[in-house]
Amino acid sequence: MVVRRVPIIFNEGILSEHVGPWWNLKSYRHKKTRQILKDVSIYVESGQLMGILGNSGSGKTTLLDALSGRIGKGTFLGDVYVNGQKLKKTQFQNCFSYVLQTDTLLSYLTVQETLTYTALLALQKHSSVSIRKKVDSVMAELSLSHVTSHLIGGRVFSGISGGERRRVSIAAQLIQDPKIILLDEPTTGLDSMTANHIVTLLSELSRKGRIVIISIHQPRSELFKVFDKIAIMSCGELIFCGNPQEMIDFFTNCGYPCPEHSNPFDFYVDVTSVDTRSIVREMETYNRVHTITSAYRNSDYFLRTLEAIENAKHRKDLPPLPFKNQDPPSVISKLCVLLRRTIRNLSRNRTGIILRLFQNLIFGFFIAFFLTRLKMDVHQGAIQDRMGVIYQCVGATPYTGMLNAVVLFPALRAISDQESKDGLYQRWQMLLAYILHILPFSILGMAIFSTFIYWTVGLHPEAARFACFFAAVLVPHLIGELLTLVLLGVVQNPNIVNSAVALINIAGILVGSGILRSLDEMPKAFELLSYLTYQKYSSEILVINEFYDLNFTCDGRNSSAGAGSGSYCLFAQGNQFIEKTYPGGLSRFTFDFVMLYAFLPSLVILGIISFKLREIIIHRH
Repeated sequence: MVVRRVPIIFNEGILSEHVGPWWNLKSYRHKKTRQILKDVSIYVESGQLMGILGNSGSGKTTLLDALSGRIGKGTFLGDVYVNGQKLKKTQFQNCFSYVLQTDTLLSYLTVQETLTYTALLALQKHSSVSIRKKVDSVMAELSLSHVTSHLIGGRVFSGISGGERRRVSIAAQLIQDPKIILLDEPTTGLDSMTANHIVTLLSELSRKGRIVIISIHQPRSELFKVFDKIAIMSCGELIFCGNPQEMIDFFTNCGYPCPEHSNPFDFYVDVTSVDTRSIVREMETYNRVHTITSAYRNSDYFLRTLEAIENAKHRKDLPPLPFKNQDPPSVISKLCVLLRRTIRNLSRNRTGIILRLFQNLIFGFFIAFFLTRLKMDVHQGAIQDRMGVIYQCVGATPYTGMLNAVVLFPALRAISDQESKDGLYQRWQMLLAYILHILPFSILGMAIFSTFIYWTVGLHPEAARFACFFAAVLVPHLIGELLTLVLLGVVQNPNIVNSAVALINIAGILVGSGILRSLDEMPKAFELLSYLTYQKYSSEILVINEFYDLNFTCDGRNSSAGAGSGSYCLFAQGNQFIEKTYPGGLSRFTFDFVMLYAFLPSLVILGIISFKLREIIIHRH
């Protein structure tokens, strides 16, 4: 499909925001409106490259956000027409592709894998051969064929260059064959030569029947003739829009000719910027900008733009809306693709795999070194040492799960934020793919830990009891990671999530485990609260599993509670200790397992809800 004419009208962008501190409800609920964009009207045709210039805060990114349908908190009162048809807001995402200023890519995937997985998420109903041809074509178009098998790289290890990463981000958008591409500061962080190459490449893309609109900061003068149209913005207003030569003529007629050997882009952005260093300078420069804006609105350039827009709105011979080539797979298919991509990406992180498998084992070495072998004599710490092992297994294993999620998931969360806005999938699907990925690693890692710690320190030497021990310590580890994922859905900062999970875990140990204080001795409110903690069930299972039918000695003599040596040997049998610590616990053993494992699906469901809330929160902001 060839887009002949794409007029874009954008008027009156109004955003509402809260004022005042959150604790002052009256002030917080009061809203004020601030006009971000005002009467921005532009007209672009296919085959054109438009550059949007302006100083920081001029409204460049807001304009692109509005065109792509990504304005959350605020009201968009403008109209966007494509091929003479007014777009509904629900159609913006399907009509415009948006490349953000920051590249969000998975470090351990190759360039080809990155684009292939994007194609599978968007076009999986196509055959594998057609997808491979599409990926090869896009890589050739973006001059990426020479780095096909190179890893993307990141902060941990170097991969492709910054310019190549930027081209991969653009290529990921081209997979769906969009006719209108928006790019926010595509040259940020690149050296001048690479930046020029990116802009030249975008110009070539526009020549193939596309519209390319970019916001750009300080383009070099060599790019003057590369742009088909230049839009200059200041304070949310359109100061000028036209081709480069018209820009020179307009500002010259306004009394601001570009000095010889000066970059016209830099010069005219400076002329149209408001200087806020002092009140005098601010008023002076604001009046200058206002005068130039008025001159533009009374100029032939602006009148021709409005005329072209009106003509396009009433033409009947224009082609239909140029929607992106979307043929998405089913939800299950998307989940399978996300799972494959997650496994491929994280499996190449050898350090991460080793830590995930053996971090609990390292922790187990400390316990074994400290305890050596458990004793059977009460006076030598037979009960205390066993309770110490149980306490560590219940209290420490969630932290390793938490650390895994805090380290590994934020990168995937950032990817899901970007790709969900592109309409490839929903955020919760990435969450579910990550959870499915961690299960075998968690099971294997905890099996290694359980095997070592159980037989090394000398817990009850029965295979069935070892199986129960492993099943009981696996869940706290998984819960630590799942709880972290739940909070990462609604809290952006991983450090805050780290602290919150640690506090929740500590509170659960205090209230629910019954190790630090008997549940019967707690206030009723805490006793009821303990039923909501997984520590209650895991601790009770581990205590019963270890102490049931266990006989202790007291200085080499068996005794029972209340015997002559009872004051020195209160518990000669493990069953007595169970009844004292967890009254009636023997009858709840199966129930405790059911309740403990019920936390896992509950947290998965809570995580899905959390990431659906994340979608709402991000949309509003």
